Amino acid sequence: MHPNDILRAARLELPASAAAEITGADPTFASKFRAGEAAAAALAACGAAASDLWQLRGGRPQSVTVDVRAAAASLLGFAFQRLDGDATPRPAASVATVALYECRDGRWIHLHGAFPTHRKGTLEILRCGDTADGIAAAVKRWEGQALEDALAARGICGAMVRTSDEWLAHPQGQALAPLHAVEIIRIGDADPQPLPNADRPLAGVRVLDLTRVLAGPACGRALAEQGADVLLVSSPHLPSVEPFVIDTSHGKRSAFLNLDDAAEAETLRGLIRGADVFAQGYRSGAMERRGLGPDDVAAMRPGIIYVSINCYGHVGPWRERPGWEQLAQTVTGIAATDGSPERPKLIPAAACDYTTGYLAAYGAMVALAKRATEGGSWHVRASLCQTAMWLNRLGATCDPAASTGVGDPNDLMTETDTPFGRLAHLAPALHLSETPPRWDLPTVPLGMHAPEWAP
Repeated sequence: MHPNDILRAARLELPASAAAEITGADPTFASKFRAGEAAAAALAACGAAASDLWQLRGGRPQSVTVDVRAAAASLLGFAFQRLDGDATPRPAASVATVALYECRDGRWIHLHGAFPTHRKGTLEILRCGDTADGIAAAVKRWEGQALEDALAARGICGAMVRTSDEWLAHPQGQALAPLHAVEIIRIGDADPQPLPNADRPLAGVRVLDLTRVLAGPACGRALAEQGADVLLVSSPHLPSVEPFVIDTSHGKRSAFLNLDDAAEAETLRGLIRGADVFAQGYRSGAMERRGLGPDDVAAMRPGIIYVSINCYGHVGPWRERPGWEQLAQTVTGIAATDGSPERPKLIPAAACDYTTGYLAAYGAMVALAKRATEGGSWHVRASLCQTAMWLNRLGATCDPAASTGVGDPNDLMTETDTPFGRLAHLAPALHLSETPPRWDLPTVPLGMHAPEWAP
């Protein structure tokens, strides 16, 4: 199938001349939603954008292919990787504070206390211990809306299950409804910056990656597989999930900077002045409060491509709320549809996270092409909820019982020597005829490198 068959529901469309093809079909997961096909379409869009950049460098047009099974596997990449023959420790997805619970009024709520601060805050609001039985009993004392409001007032992650109709009637759903799944907005003037001849679509493009936990890091990884120089900058004080770090850090170098330290914050500003792409995954308003919002960064570095990724979107009353994959599925109607409002169920994959990362990478490459031909600074905006709404618009048309699954992924894997050990991991799911995607650097632990651009 052509990617446009899927992308039109995201309000995106590749040029008719794009030589892009998706092979295979859903259901790959035990889900009613076409998550594998959506991921394949987002990756195909990345390939088409990379091909355009390659042609701007003087290269030939490329054919782009993505298989749905490989794209679906990428939505669980952390689960398939093997370190020295053993599975990497799985993220703590089974902790009691990360689950769906039924409220007193029959509504369901998804709590998400994965990191210590959120776990502590969740338990303090509920006034219970960290056990599934204790949390279930505590949640049963709350009305669903009241508990969601209490979590939001505390800045804690959690959201009530809604149907898709309820979401579209909600002020946040209404704010996102008219938007494309990824937005590319001109935010400033700058002279065109043509791309010189090179051997990869993104060779010589510097990406400053201030993201963590799947969606943002997947964006940086997708840019790295086209040859970009990606520097991941993390805080030594923020918690992380090592299997996610291992899965999404292929092709990157990694440094620590503490933005609460004036000298280290200035080091970051120096890196920005040498960057082409600045990607951040903090909740809306957080970077602006540090003087690192889109307009601030465009003033520092005219011609920058500023990428913003969050859960609930960049407009609307929920734009500053923290969120995760599960919460995007919960509020937009996916959980209520894949199960039922009385017994909601999530898609068994990080379908919104990774796919949002691919869409953001596509947007960044389109913006780089615009910068090369017409100039300007550009803001690329994507969110987990915009991706979830795309899945909803594609329709819940699959029969979960007919799921073929990813099966044995060995034919999709490659092996790399890394500082963690010998790692078996998924190879890029995207195929290009002239410049096959690859990662030139192995995945590394956080903070392994100095906070500086490579020569």
